[in-house]
Amino acid sequence: MMSQLSLTSMDVKGKTVLVRIDLNVPMQKGKVSDDMRIRRILPTLRYLAEKGARVVLLSHFGRPKGQYEPSMSLAPMVDLLQSYLPGLTVHFGVDCLGLSAREAVDNTPCGHIILLENLRFHWQEETSDTSFAKNLAALGDIYVNEAFSCSHRSHASIVGIPRYLPSCMGLAFEEEISTLETFLHTPQRPLMAIVGGAKVSTKLALLENLVEKVDRLFIGGAMANTFLHVMGHDLGASRLERDMKEIVRRVIRSAEEAGCKIILPVDLVVAIELDVHAPCKVVEVHAVPETSMALDIGPATLNALAAEIAQCKMLVWNGPVGAFETSPFDTSTVQLARIVAKNTADGNLRSVAGGGDTVSALTHAGLLEEFTYLSTAGGAFLEWLEGKALPGIAALGQWESKGKKAEVG
Repeated sequence: MMSQLSLTSMDVKGKTVLVRIDLNVPMQKGKVSDDMRIRRILPTLRYLAEKGARVVLLSHFGRPKGQYEPSMSLAPMVDLLQSYLPGLTVHFGVDCLGLSAREAVDNTPCGHIILLENLRFHWQEETSDTSFAKNLAALGDIYVNEAFSCSHRSHASIVGIPRYLPSCMGLAFEEEISTLETFLHTPQRPLMAIVGGAKVSTKLALLENLVEKVDRLFIGGAMANTFLHVMGHDLGASRLERDMKEIVRRVIRSAEEAGCKIILPVDLVVAIELDVHAPCKVVEVHAVPETSMALDIGPATLNALAAEIAQCKMLVWNGPVGAFETSPFDTSTVQLARIVAKNTADGNLRSVAGGGDTVSALTHAGLLEEFTYLSTAGGAFLEWLEGKALPGIAALGQWESKGKKAEVG
C-alpha cells in the first residue's frame, strides 16, 4: 500500500497537483517562531515543481470560524515560502474556491507554485462538506497529502478530495508513516516509551496502547503523581486525579500481563508555588511536604532513567516530565533530552519524539536536531501512538477503487 501511495510513483508532469500542507505554525509578533513544519514540506514542493507540475498549496491557519479574518490570511506566507525556495516562483490566490481560485490556478505556469487562501475562511472545510471537497478537487488532477499533522481530522481537504482525485502521500508524510510504523510495529528491542503530561485521563488510550507495544514505560509529569498516589504515596498539594484510581490500577495490571515494566519517579522536585525561580527542594516520593507540590522529577530518577535508556535500542517520547515552561522546573526535561540525544548520537539508540509540548521542550533544550526523528504533528502523532486509524491516511487511494474521477460541480 505504501508503494502505491508514494509520490514518486505518480506521473505529475504537466499536471495540476493539489498539495495539502499545514502552515498553522507558531507565530510571535507576526513572524514564524518555529519553521520546522515548513522546512519539512520543501522537498515535496521542489520535487513537484522540478518534475513540471503546477503546484497548488492548500492549508488552514488559525480558527477564523468560516469567515474572512485578515489576521489569519495566508498571504504573508508567500514571501516566506519564496525565501525557502530559491529558483522557484511562488504565487498567491486570494481564495481557495470559486472563479478567482480557478483563474489563479489556470494562470500559474507548470513548474510554479501557488498558495491559495486559508481553507477555514469557508466553514464547509471543517464540516467535511461534499460539495466543498468536490469544488476543491475540480482545481487539480492529483492530490498529495503532505499534512500528517492534520490527518486525524475528517475535514474536506483531508478526507474529501481523495474521493475525487488520484491521491498519494508527500515525501515527508511517507517518511513519518514509515518511521512510526517501524517504531511501534517492527521495533528493535528493548523499546522504551517516555510519556509526560498533566492528566492520565487525557492520555489513557495512549498508555493502554503503549503497555501492549513497549518493553519499558516511564510516566512523568503530573500524570506520575496519580500513579504514585495509587501506590500509597501522599503527594501533598500536588496536582493529581483522585478519581482515576481504578483506571490506573487497570493500566498497571495490563502492563504486568503484557510484560511491560512501568517506571515511576523515585524522587521529585517540590515547591510551594509554581513560579519562576521559586524556592524548591528534592524529596523522595514518600516525603512530599503537605503544602508542597511536585513540579519536576529529581536527580535519582534521572540516573535511573539513564540506566534504563542505556539498555534500550529504541525510544518514543511524548510529553515533558515536569513543568518545563517555568524555570527551574525545566531542569529534568532538558537533562533527560540530553541523555536521549547522547545515546542517539553514539549510535546506541533510535529515538522519536512528537507532540506540541514535546517539540516545545526540545526546542527549549536546543536539541531538535539530535533525535533520530521528530514528528511535527500534535494530535495526529498522539492518536497514532494510541493505535487509532487516522482518517487522512484511510482516505488516500479511495479514488482508485472508483475507477474514474468523479464529476465535479
